Amino acid sequence: MAVSRGRRIAVAALAAAGLTVSLATGCDAVDKALDCVQTADTIADSVTELQQAVENASNDPSRLDDSLASIDKNLGKIGDRTDNADVNKAVDDLDKAVADVRTAVRNGDNTPDISPVTDAAGELTKVCTS
Repeated sequence: MAVSRGRRIAVAALAAAGLTVSLATGCDAVDKALDCVQTADTIADSVTELQQAVENASNDPSRLDDSLASIDKNLGKIGDRTDNADVNKAVDDLDKAVADVRTAVRNGDNTPDISPVTDAAGELTKVCTS
């Protein structure tokens, strides 16, 4: 049975469309993973800045708030781009840790315990790279 030229073109077009959707979905997942890793890396840099800000809080207390704001901004980037439950939990944990440090600073603690922030940032990096 001969297949008409029009039918072959239609089948080829459907196959190409299916391949395009598969590739786009695969690339989308890779892009999300790269975004997660890049943003986690940026957050790690912000956490380092936060550590330095805590060490130098007596000289410049505004750096604490700037560092916390930087982490908040980058957390929003990850939270908006993923539907991964582990990543979302790590983002939520880091968000809570940042909020706790912010509360401590607001209550007059210029040298708050930031270990929950560093722990949560480490967990975020781990889930983004696994």
